[in-house]
Amino acid sequence: LANVMGRSQWLTCPRKDLSTGWLYCDPGPMFKSEHYSLEEWVPHWFPWKELAIMPVQWHALALGLFASIIAPFGGFFASGFKRAFKIKDFGDSIPGHGGITDRMDCQMVMAVFAYIYHQSFIAPQNFSVEIILDQIIRNLAYEEQKYLYERLGEIFHQRPLTQSSQLACL
Repeated sequence: LANVMGRSQWLTCPRKDLSTGWLYCDPGPMFKSEHYSLEEWVPHWFPWKELAIMPVQWHALALGLFASIIAPFGGFFASGFKRAFKIKDFGDSIPGHGGITDRMDCQMVMAVFAYIYHQSFIAPQNFSVEIILDQIIRNLAYEEQKYLYERLGEIFHQRPLTQSSQLACL
């Protein structure tokens, strides 16, 4: 399914407005196939010697494995939680619906995992000089900041910056 959906421009082209016009874009690297050689893995008579897989397919595999192996344990966690508080079911959270939220236990675990997975492996990490310097100031002790400053001075003294690299830094 990730292979089929990853080839649809309606799902891979980001929209900047609410128009419904046709989409034409260069898909991001997540939706461009990478080719893997199977020469060492398959017998010589096997017809396919190369495999093309999009990175989104690897991510779908990881999410699917987690959903089928780990997420069902969300029900066990919720069951232990209910026993600790001596509650029969979570039906009181939505009055009149019985234990409908009991059927959503594994979705809660999956939602947390999907968010963390997206932030860690899929979302682009935007680092700037300001963000890095802010982290240095907030997280390093004065002595560590002083050592970093002296060490950077030694590095720049050994390899002076050219005018083009100075402009690039600015």
